[in-house]
Amino acid sequence: MKLSNTILLCMGTRPEIIKMAPVYHALRATDLEPLVLHTGQHREMADPMYDFFGMRPALSLDLERQRQTLSHLSALMVDKIGRILEDSAPAAVLVHGDTSSALMAALAAFYQQVPVGHVEAGLRSHCMYDPFPEEKNRELIGRLATWHFSPTAQARANLLREGIAEQAIHMVGNTIVDAVQLAGKMDGARQEAIPELQQDLADLPGLLPGRRLVLVTSHRRENLNGPLASVAGAVRDLLLESPDLLVVWPVHANPRVQEVVHGALGDLPAEAAGRLFLTQPMGYAALMWLLHRAWLVLTDSGGIQEEAAAVHTPILVLRETTERPELIEAGAGRLVGTDRAVVTAAVRELATRPALAAAMREAINPFGDGLAGQRIATLLSNHFIHHKNICPAVSPASV
Repeated sequence: MKLSNTILLCMGTRPEIIKMAPVYHALRATDLEPLVLHTGQHREMADPMYDFFGMRPALSLDLERQRQTLSHLSALMVDKIGRILEDSAPAAVLVHGDTSSALMAALAAFYQQVPVGHVEAGLRSHCMYDPFPEEKNRELIGRLATWHFSPTAQARANLLREGIAEQAIHMVGNTIVDAVQLAGKMDGARQEAIPELQQDLADLPGLLPGRRLVLVTSHRRENLNGPLASVAGAVRDLLLESPDLLVVWPVHANPRVQEVVHGALGDLPAEAAGRLFLTQPMGYAALMWLLHRAWLVLTDSGGIQEEAAAVHTPILVLRETTERPELIEAGAGRLVGTDRAVVTAAVRELATRPALAAAMREAINPFGDGLAGQRIATLLSNHFIHHKNICPAVSPASV
């Protein structure tokens, strides 16, 4: 029998967990019952995120992969998620963003006529293969979803252009702003950051006075090998020419990323090497500690683009396109790509023209006010508990 108050939240990657945490906690404050499904990615990175945000998964996929292909992974996920849906019989499924697991969860739910809510709907780079496969994943989830929870007016406009019914689109803001605020309120957040800094960044606090801290992250599939090596080369150049620069780079666990980054930066002269911190992936509190203290962020991550904007830290986006043009339009970030000379020149410009960096810090955050999770929970509660039809496209058979 269908449990009409159960909402299945599907997540697995670190960004998904961070951005779905506010939705989970907001749902718990309603008469709806959130049920977390971990979709199988990187438990060593996911578990600390679940612990930090206080939402341990009730369900988890065990993916016995025989081949490292997207088609094989997708087939496994749609079958296993389908079985979970049969057993848990949720009233609705929530997916986030653009991962292949989000797409397969949406497809499995569609096959069983369970309505889907898409959190962070409507992001588009308008380039089929950049990022790959995320751009098409986003579009395809858009064809399967009942509720489109868009973060910005631009995202809403993208959905309208694609023929999504206006009544199905709800501009709620981006849950990353909620997550940043939630992280600041979590009991023990400061205590979590300090031990990690002592372990991986023991010398950093003593080096910070009078220096500029740059946080770097880069691991997207399209940037592996050549582009990533170019970014690492730019970091090398900047460290050698700027003695007041400190660089922290949490290096992704992907062996290809580890090989390229450590290969490019492993033989720096001692003085420059002393200002470079290549660390393991970080807990959320430690990442926030760094973002609040950074002079600049270099990243190809979508989530960190939003987190940097939320704490007013300037950001250079290491990509040729972005599905978050609002960041660029607001003046909080710049799209610079991965060319070694271009990245180096962009950092030099900000260093020599402090008014530019100041203007980026003062830009208005385009991603919302920190109430996105509450808005999503209220919309769903109104639909399922208070029987207010928030989307005429939902058929009675599907709820």
